[in-house]
Amino acid sequence: MELGRAARWSPLPLSVRDARRAAAPLRTALAATPPPPVRPVPEEPGPALLTARGVTVAYRGVAAVREVDLDLRGGEITALMGRNGSGKSSLLWALQGSGPRKSGTVRVDRGPTEGSRTPAKDSDPKSLSAAEARRLVGLVPQTPTDLLYLESVEQELDQADTESAVREGPGSSARAILERLAPGVDGATHPRDLSEGQKLALVLAIQLAAAPRVLLLDEPTRGLDYRAKTQLIAMVDELAAEGRSVVISTHDVEFAARAADRVVVMAEGDIVADGPTTEVIVASPVFAPQVAKILSPLPYLTVDQVVSVLPAEEAGA
Repeated sequence: MELGRAARWSPLPLSVRDARRAAAPLRTALAATPPPPVRPVPEEPGPALLTARGVTVAYRGVAAVREVDLDLRGGEITALMGRNGSGKSSLLWALQGSGPRKSGTVRVDRGPTEGSRTPAKDSDPKSLSAAEARRLVGLVPQTPTDLLYLESVEQELDQADTESAVREGPGSSARAILERLAPGVDGATHPRDLSEGQKLALVLAIQLAAAPRVLLLDEPTRGLDYRAKTQLIAMVDELAAEGRSVVISTHDVEFAARAADRVVVMAEGDIVADGPTTEVIVASPVFAPQVAKILSPLPYLTVDQVVSVLPAEEAGA
């Protein structure tokens, strides 16, 4: 356990219960110091890029998503959490426009029209062609390779540029985006021979070639090691910095604590919690990361927060 190593506990605890006992002096030492933010705090919320109202999804008469209201803002990274079957994937597909939607509305801000500062009328992705919808909302499915069907990376990138009608300009092509996300990928490589992190970066590049304002990722951390997850965080940070809204569906609470500004929790098709990551994760015994469980009721989420506040030699005192 990284916290145990940072605090120089010996022996290292084998359970959260044992770690809570060992952490009593650490909690006392940290009690007077609020943790630094895991992520930079935006000065002010960005504009709502996607507005969903009363979204309901049903399969054979059984509701998977129940009258969900959700606003997604520019520059914000949202973690969508919940148990299997809670409705996360169904909601993402409904927001993107490809999935079924029994009722409700989804409106996406199209942004300024070319040559004008006046925003175009909001649109429902479901009412648009697949190519047009991708320019509003991109979605990376649970298995990224589902979107890869050509014989080489280069062919996939060229096809993405053709379908997205990419305008000429620095950094706008799928190849330029991939080089930014995962430098050095050989264009002659078959997509299925890439590492999991490279496959994810390739599919992200394909989706981003259409310049969507909202990007949805369904369980992107599956199969990724710690280093690849750190690279993914850097990727989505860059996208948010460009003013996009990013939603990441995940069961990985440690990743959510490091990556997300906001957490939305679903259960049985409903949104049951929605707020800043620190507030929602710390308040949930189910979704709290191990550091939060060990240091509760203190609002610490990550080992990095602890180390930055208290030197390891003091933590082990």
